This record gives sequence, C-alpha cells and structure tokens, in this order.
Amino acid sequence: MIENSVHLKLIETGKVQSSAFQAKILYKVFCLQGKGIFGFGPIYRRELQAGKVFLIYNPEEALNYQLDSEADSKIIILGLPLTELHKMFVPESIDAPVFHPDNINRKYYEEKNISPEIHQILQGLYQNQMPTNAQRLYLQAKAMETLSLFYSGRNQERENCPFLNDEQMVRKLKQVKETLIASYQSAPTLTELARQTGLNENQLKVGFREIYGMPPYQYLLNHRLDIARNMLLSGKHQVNEVADHIGYQNVSHFISAFKKKFGLTPKKMMA
Repeated sequence: MIENSVHLKLIETGKVQSSAFQAKILYKVFCLQGKGIFGFGPIYRRELQAGKVFLIYNPEEALNYQLDSEADSKIIILGLPLTELHKMFVPESIDAPVFHPDNINRKYYEEKNISPEIHQILQGLYQNQMPTNAQRLYLQAKAMETLSLFYSGRNQERENCPFLNDEQMVRKLKQVKETLIASYQSAPTLTELARQTGLNENQLKVGFREIYGMPPYQYLLNHRLDIARNMLLSGKHQVNEVADHIGYQNVSHFISAFKKKFGLTPKKMMA
C-alpha cells in the first residue's frame, strides 16, 4: 500500500493467496458473498462469512496471512493509515472504538455486519466498467464513500456506549443480541428474553435501543433480512424458499419488508 493513501482492492478468489496486513494500517475486509478462511501462522484460522467485515489493525509489525476463498466469493479489502483516518473526522464527533487515543498503539480486531448501504456500494464495484486510466480514482472515491457510511452514527453498533457504564447491563444486552441472532428463525418473546437475562422488559427495551439504535425486534428483522439478501445474492435459492427460511409464512409480507429495507424487491436483488 502507498503510504498515507486509501487503498481499495477486489480480491481474486477461488485460490489460496499469501499476503500481509501492514503495520499501522487499519484494514476492513468485506465479504459480500461466499466465504474466506484466513490463516495466520501455522495454527490460527479465522473464517469470514458473507455479510461480515473484519477490522484489523496492528501497530507493531506486519501480519502475514493466507486467504483461502471459494470460487464465487466476493471479498474486498479497504485500508488506510489510522492517522490519516483520524484527520478525516472532527475529534469531538468520533465515537468509534478504534478512534480512542489508547488504541493507536494497541492491536485491534473486530467483526461487524455489513450495512445494506455499504453492501450496495461495494457490490457495484463488480459491475464497474470504468476505463483503466480512471479506475484508480473511481476506487478511491468508492473507498471514501464506504468510510463515510461506515463511521456514520446510525451504522455503528455502540456496545461501549459511554452512558451505559454498568458493564453487567451491557453484557446482558449483548446476550440478548446474541440470542436473537442465534434463534432468528424462532426468536424468544420479549418476556422470555427478559427472564433469561434477569432484566425487566423496560430495561431490555430502553438499553437495547441505546446500544444498537433500535428495538430488539427491529434488530431481529434487520438480521433476518440481511440473511435473506445474502441467500438471494448467492443465486442458489428461490424467493419463497428464502422467506420460509427466515420465518415468514406469508411471502408477500416478506417481499414488502425486503423492499422497505433494501429499496428493491427480492427478484430485482437477484438480477
């Protein structure tokens, strides 16, 4: 990577590639489709699944890796020096954990969901037919657009929310999120979730909204629809099959919810 620059690269998939994450560069590794297995050293392996993004930062040394990906995978790496990222933001507006001053000298690894807006931008890179001489400028523009959306307040999970100082409360609310994700096809009721975590329903609803920006069942709906989107983009499933898989008994209700979230019907998403 060129020093002090934004770098966006579409990875050639379907084979094992060896490379390295350079020191002092913050990387975002997006998987739009398929999956990739990262091998770090002789033992450690980490799987990156469709709809997920890895954030990787090492201030000390380059991190060598091997990436083994499926042939139909779509994996994109975006990186830039952390100091350059800092310069793009007004300090008092920064609330992403990686921006905290202590983190500039600390290793940082995290996995997040790819938002629908970012997914749409990055998916468009595969339909790009820009002339070669304009390709670099185009990729830089898309990298900046992706960064701006990634760090917008409404797209961040705020598990380290400063006004929720009760660590036990935060752990319980994260447990609620994990339960919703694990049981998305037949999720527990709000009462059951409260009982499982030892919270009352008001604490659950208010706290969950403060951390994740939405009520628990809106979060669950978004998660279900993200799964549906990934299934449709794989080209391996029919609309009614996807609707049934994520828990919709009425296909028309699924189509309506999908279009409301993504701005496209499921069939148009598949096109």
